[in-house]
This record gives sequence, structure tokens and C-alpha cells, in this order.
Amino acid sequence: MPDDFVIAHNPDGDSTLPYLVRVPLGETGIVLKSRDKWPRTSKVYCHRVDEWPDEPDIVERVATRSCVRRGAAIDLVLDRGRENRSQFVMTRVRGRQVIFWQSSRTAKQARPNVRTPTARAMGVRDLEIVVDSRERYGYSFSDRPVTTTKARLEAGDYGLVRHGTLLATVERKSLADLVSSMTTGKLKFQLTGLAAIPRAAVVVEDRYSAVFKLDRVRPAVVADGIAECQVAFPTVPIVFCETRKLAQEWTYRFLAAAEVAEEAEYGGARLVAGLAQAPPLAPAPPTPAEVRAWALLNGHAVAEKGRVPLRLVEAFEEARRG
Repeated sequence: MPDDFVIAHNPDGDSTLPYLVRVPLGETGIVLKSRDKWPRTSKVYCHRVDEWPDEPDIVERVATRSCVRRGAAIDLVLDRGRENRSQFVMTRVRGRQVIFWQSSRTAKQARPNVRTPTARAMGVRDLEIVVDSRERYGYSFSDRPVTTTKARLEAGDYGLVRHGTLLATVERKSLADLVSSMTTGKLKFQLTGLAAIPRAAVVVEDRYSAVFKLDRVRPAVVADGIAECQVAFPTVPIVFCETRKLAQEWTYRFLAAAEVAEEAEYGGARLVAGLAQAPPLAPAPPTPAEVRAWALLNGHAVAEKGRVPLRLVEAFEEARRG
């Protein structure tokens, strides 16, 4: 189960980062120092710290729903109604490793509202794509900075292979091929193979609306089949891209994003491994409601309101330890 998320005052009075943040990542958790207690209006700069103090001056302590590292980012979800989702992003600025703490609101504000459809995908200069040797009339990616090679892929038609391992793959289908493979049962076997790859997708060279114009098979059967496959294989999206050209573009950008994500995963794992480990937290103090409920169940007299006697609090903690 996730541990608590804790914010404490930084005991180093000379630091420009006045708070310490204990992030419950993994079995031990990690420790950072932070400029603020939450990224409300802008990203919050964080920095690595050597250790968590023995007697921290705690500002806030919140139970955690989940805390997961994804590549070079740590996604944090707290157990409260507001200000409950945020992310620690590890990146480089002018060659220096930095950590920013952001919420969905501050991330949206920092993202420029521009589109550059002709730019290199994810900034990758030369993407190496392996085309399955059984693929006929495959994508050439001739207008993109892509190098293609032919080889047998264990799943999909276009793959990202590094050191002999298939890291990402895309299965290309026309609508007719999608319908045929679905009605014969072949599609589920293909999706089973795709689901075994870390990042995989199916791209369809047509519009979703074309499903409802089919005349040799009931459209509802195809629509239900697509929905059933997405529920059964949620990690393998089926993407409709209208035309062959758009499907090729989507495939290119998907594989480029997969390559960047793989590099971030490797770098993020190394960076997180180098952060200071947090010591175990002492149990949180019991709330008056918890003590009252325990006292009533165990035959102790206690008032419905007001302060709970210290003797009952001590008895509750002793029972909890025992």
C-alpha cells in the first residue's frame, strides 16, 4: 500500500527552498526539497536532498492513493478531494539536471498553443523503424527522417527494435482487413501478441464512421467487436486515421514517442535510484473519532464531544502496538 505524502519545513535556514517533500515512491520513498507546498499557479522547482531529518517539523501529511514512476516522471495521486493530482518531472535545462513539480493546471499553462505538423516527431533526428518482412506495400516514410530495414517482427508491421528487443510496434490494417480478421477470430490472436509488447497499437486506414456504411456485414457487429477488443486489450489502442497517409504519419509519431519514452524510462530509473531514500514514518497520531470508536467498542466511557482523555489515547496506542 502507498505510504503517506509528507511536507515538512526545511531545517536548513539558508536554503532558498523552504520545504522538504517526502514522496512515497517504491518501498522506501524519496526525499526532495521544494520551493512551495503545492504547484498551484506555476511549476515548483525541486532539488535533491541528502536525507530526511530525524525529527521533522511536519507541515502537512496526506494519505496516498498511488505513486508511480513513468519514465522520467513520478505521478502522484493523494487521498483528498482537491489538489490531489500532481507530477514530478525530471528533465534537463541547459545541460543541468532539474526537477519540477507540476499539476495538470500548471502543465497546461506552460504548454504553448501551437501546432507544428511538419516538425520532426519528438525531435528525433533519425528514427530507425523495422518493417516486418511479410508486410506488402508497406509505408515508406519517404518524407520523414526515417531509416527502414526489413526483418521478421514477432508482432505488428512496424516496430522499434533495440538490442534485439521489440520495444514498440504498430499493426496496420485497412477497414476490410480489420473486419475480416475480426470475423474470423484472427484479430484477438494478433492483439494477444501486441499486448505482450511494452507499447503497441493498431492503426486503421479509414474513418470510424465507415464502419456504419458496411453492407456485407452488420455494422453493429463490427462496432461491438471493436469495443470488445478495446475492453479485452486496453493497452493496445485501435486508432482510426482516415487515410493511408495519415495512418503512416500516426505510425511515425507513435514510434518516435516510444523511442523518447524508452530513453526517459532508462534515464528516469537511474536518476530515481540516485535520490536519497526516506526512512520509515512513525504511525500518524490517532484522531479523536478513532479513539472514541475504539473506546466504545472496548467498554470505556467517553464523551461524544470535547477533548478525549489522554489515558484513552495512550490505551488506544498501546492496543494498536499490541
